[in-house]
Order: sequence, then structure tokens, then C-alpha cells
Amino acid sequence: MNGFRLLLASLALAASAAFATDLPRESRVPGGIAFIDVTGGTSPPRVVYGEHQTAVIRRDDRWIAVVGIPLATKPGAQTLQVYTGTGKHDVPFNVTDKQYRTQKLTIKNQRQVDPNPDDLKRIASEQERSSAALSKFTTTGMPSLTLLSPVPGVRSDSYGSRRIFNGQPRNPHTGMDIAAPTGTPIKSPAAGSVVEAGDFFFNGNTLYIDHGYGLVTMYCHLDSLAVKAGDAVQAGQVIGKVGATGRVTGPHLHWGVALNRAMVDPGLFLGGE
Repeated sequence: MNGFRLLLASLALAASAAFATDLPRESRVPGGIAFIDVTGGTSPPRVVYGEHQTAVIRRDDRWIAVVGIPLATKPGAQTLQVYTGTGKHDVPFNVTDKQYRTQKLTIKNQRQVDPNPDDLKRIASEQERSSAALSKFTTTGMPSLTLLSPVPGVRSDSYGSRRIFNGQPRNPHTGMDIAAPTGTPIKSPAAGSVVEAGDFFFNGNTLYIDHGYGLVTMYCHLDSLAVKAGDAVQAGQVIGKVGATGRVTGPHLHWGVALNRAMVDPGLFLGGE
């Protein structure tokens, strides 16, 4: 009997370890990720947070919504809308506060701080393209929320920081900056499909990869692109090279991760490395 109990304990520990390693770290703060138990039957329920559908995964007899929390979310009570075959119901959860730091940066090209009217038209068009890419929700295969680091290098903790360019406040930083020399290969952190690629005013040479179920990654300031929109990519495949295009102070990769259109802290996916 003791041996049987030991076996059960070992299996439970293994299941817990698997749960921990194939999901990002949970952090119920603005810019974080929440795991919320939701009701469902033999098929997953449809779960919506704000205006966007979330990923839902199966764990034993539980359905769990994996929810990206937008950086602009105010701390306090939040609500998921859960749709099943028997109707709709709300599931509450709570978001706690987190204070992010302030970064002051100097940009040599003043147009990258104060764009002219033609620049603003271009920027507006690029923002629409970016938003469409980040809003992708495809349902091919099973949800996979495991990511590897796309490039070796020094990772900054700049996610969420208030950014001041040449003395002027701008939007908070919604990605991770990884410093690396120009030309360093960038690898896709998971299998997916390239849904957008091009030269953007602020972001320079940029790629967006849809990994399915609301998980989309973006790569900015690239020196060159190795893939194009419509290409399928595999985990570990080279997709481009680190550069210093767009609004930068030096060569690095700006890596962004979106869940249900919310730009979340990429560091939550890298805690186990």
C-alpha cells in the first residue's frame, strides 16, 4: 500500500512539473498572465476577456483559460465571459498592482520622436497592420504555450517601463529588449506562421508570427528578414538577424509576446531557462 501511495505521489509530482514547464509563469498584474478555471463539457468553452478570445487548455478534468492581461489594465476586479452549450456566464478574477520603472532615452534622429505629417500617415497605416497581426486567433492543432528565447544576449527588464525620448513622454514599453551584435541569428521560439512582415517607421524591419490560439510574437529592429508573410516556420528556425533599424539607440532585438491581443511580459515565458 505504501508503495502504491508513493507511486501516486510521484505521478502527481510529475503532472505538476509538466504543468509548470509547458506554460508561462502566472502573474496576475497589468502585463501579466492569469490561469482561470472555467466550466466546460467534453469540448472547450469559448472564453472572452474584453473584446478578445482567450486560449483554453485541458488539465485532467479541468478547463483553464490562459488570459493575457493588458498593460493598461487598472488593478481590481476583472471578468471573463464564458460561453458553453448551456449559455453564457461570467467568471471574476482579480488583478493586483505593479509599479514599472521609467526609462530616459536619447534618440539621434529627432523625426523618430516628432514625426512629420507624412510620417504620421505611414505610422497610422502600420499600426493597423500591427494590430491585425497581433489580434490573430487561429485554432489549428492543439494550444501550445511553450516558447524558447529567440536570441542569446543580455535581456533587459524594460517591459512595462515608462519611456521618455529626448525629454518627451511616450507609451510604455510592451516588449523585451535583448542586446546582441548586428547579424546575430534570430530563431523562432515555437512553430507558427508569419502573418506580417515589413519595414515599419518605429519598429524598423519587423516580423509577426502566429503560433495559434491567440499567441502571437513580434520581432523588431531586424537587420534582415529570412522569412516572409505566409511562410510556415518551425521552432528553432532562423527568421532574421539582429539589427538597429527603426527607433533605436543601438543593435538589439525587441521581442513582443501577445496573448488574446494583450502585450504581456515575455519574461514570463523564460523563467525556466
